[in-house]
Amino acid sequence: MIKIYTAIKAKLINIGIIKYRRATQLTVLSLLSISVMSASVVSHSVMATEGGGVGIYPDGLDNYLSGVLPPPGVHVLLYGGNIHYNQLRGNNGSRLPVPGFKVNVNVLAPRLVLVTDQQIMGGQLAYHTIVPLLSVTAEAGGKRSDSKGIGDITFGPALGYHPAPDLGYVIGLDISAPTGSYNRHDPSSPGKNHWAFQPVWAISYFPAYGYNTDLKVMYDFNLKNKKTNTTSGRAFHIDYALGWGFGNGLVAGVGGYAFQQVTNDSGPNSAQGKASAFGLGPSVRYANDKGLLVALKWQKDLIVTNRPAGSQLFLKVALPF
Repeated sequence: MIKIYTAIKAKLINIGIIKYRRATQLTVLSLLSISVMSASVVSHSVMATEGGGVGIYPDGLDNYLSGVLPPPGVHVLLYGGNIHYNQLRGNNGSRLPVPGFKVNVNVLAPRLVLVTDQQIMGGQLAYHTIVPLLSVTAEAGGKRSDSKGIGDITFGPALGYHPAPDLGYVIGLDISAPTGSYNRHDPSSPGKNHWAFQPVWAISYFPAYGYNTDLKVMYDFNLKNKKTNTTSGRAFHIDYALGWGFGNGLVAGVGGYAFQQVTNDSGPNSAQGKASAFGLGPSVRYANDKGLLVALKWQKDLIVTNRPAGSQLFLKVALPF
């Protein structure tokens, strides 16, 4: 039993499940900068955070193994998901009367991770980039807008640490570049039209058998959208997961996120309030000794103010090669 336990733990590290999840994350990994989720079908003045009340990072994207860095080498991960919003919440969390409001985002995002042999401050140096391919539909008030294309690309460095066989943590910096197309009059635009910087710290405790816990902490620094002359406020947010490992590579439990905008927007397109949200849902992941990793998560937005509310489904896959 001890041999099996040790082998599974070692393989989990070698599989390359990092976050970005953290479970596949490397870090920082701001995975899937689906900032596109920002579809703001209503007046920006109604919502916090310019562009519809959601930030540069798809909240709740990461869950298990978000703080685990894979072994040296090049690793390819695939993220897929669906983000669906069908409500708008105001300052006190009440539903805003916007007829027919609906935002739907389908995403496929390949992620390339390079883990080096170089050590800096005791941590293993790594780099990553993720390119989100998006299909966005936004509806409200009888009007509909559709867009498809590349969203804002995220990249950055990270340092990974493994203080114990079943404990790992990552620190890094995710940089979101305004590569996605943007039209201030089109709420389905795939891009946000501004740079953003996101320090990240993620930690994972992942015994093969027993409780698994993960926490990913992020802080957003947004630069100015030059087409609107507006800067979205800074935001603090976390992804979390708690599950039970069955000793065979399977972990099942719950995961979610918490988001809190810390500073107000500035500029002519500023919102009138700060956004906040909390989400929760079931999460499972499976990893075998051949290098296969599959993680699936569904979550629902439960407590929301000054931003859209709905549900999200995220899938992460790492295939051995």
